[in-house]
Amino acid sequence: MSVNLSKGQKISLDKEAGGALSQVTMGLGWDSVKSKGFLGFGSKSADIDLDASCLLFDEANKPVDTVWFRQLKSRDGSVVHSGDNRTGAGDGDDEQVTVNLQQVPANVKSIVFTVNSFTGQSFAQVQNAYCRLLNAKDGKEVARFDLSVQGSHSAQIMAKLYRHNGEWKMHAIGENGTGRTFDELLPQVAQHL
Repeated sequence: MSVNLSKGQKISLDKEAGGALSQVTMGLGWDSVKSKGFLGFGSKSADIDLDASCLLFDEANKPVDTVWFRQLKSRDGSVVHSGDNRTGAGDGDDEQVTVNLQQVPANVKSIVFTVNSFTGQSFAQVQNAYCRLLNAKDGKEVARFDLSVQGSHSAQIMAKLYRHNGEWKMHAIGENGTGRTFDELLPQVAQHL
C-alpha cells in the first residue's frame, strides 16, 4: 500500500516497501490546465514541458553528477532518465528516473529530485501534477506526493533520497522555486542537504 506524503514528511523506503528495495523509480506526471474557448466551446490546453532532474551529492554536499533530459544516465550508470516528455499528454507517468540503490557510489550521500517548467509557464497552468516512488522491480507504488498546488512558481524541489544508518530514506520536500532548469534551483536545494 502506498503512502500519501505530506510536505516535510520522511519515510524509510524499506519499511514502506515491506523489504529491502534495490531499485526505485521516481515518476513525474502532469496535465496542462485547459483554457475555455468562446462561450465554453473549443477548450484547449497549452503544451507545458516539465522536466524531472536528479542531482547526486556527496558527504560534503557537493554535486557529484546530474541526470536530466540533456544527460539521461549518470556517469556510473546507477541513475537512468526515461527521456523528455514535452507536453504532459497521456495517462500515467510522463517522465521517470530509475535509481539502482545498490549501484549508487558509496560517496553519494543524497539524491535530490527536482521539476522545472522548461517552457517557463508557472504551476498555475499545471494540474494533476505528482511525483511517486515505485519499487522498480515490481512496479508497486511505495509513496506519492501531490505537486498540484497551483501558483506562480515555475519549479519545485520534489524529494530527496538519502542514506541514514545504512538504509535509504525519503524526505518529501515539496518546496516551490523558480527556474527553467535545475541549476537555477541549486542554491535552494543546498538548504535541504
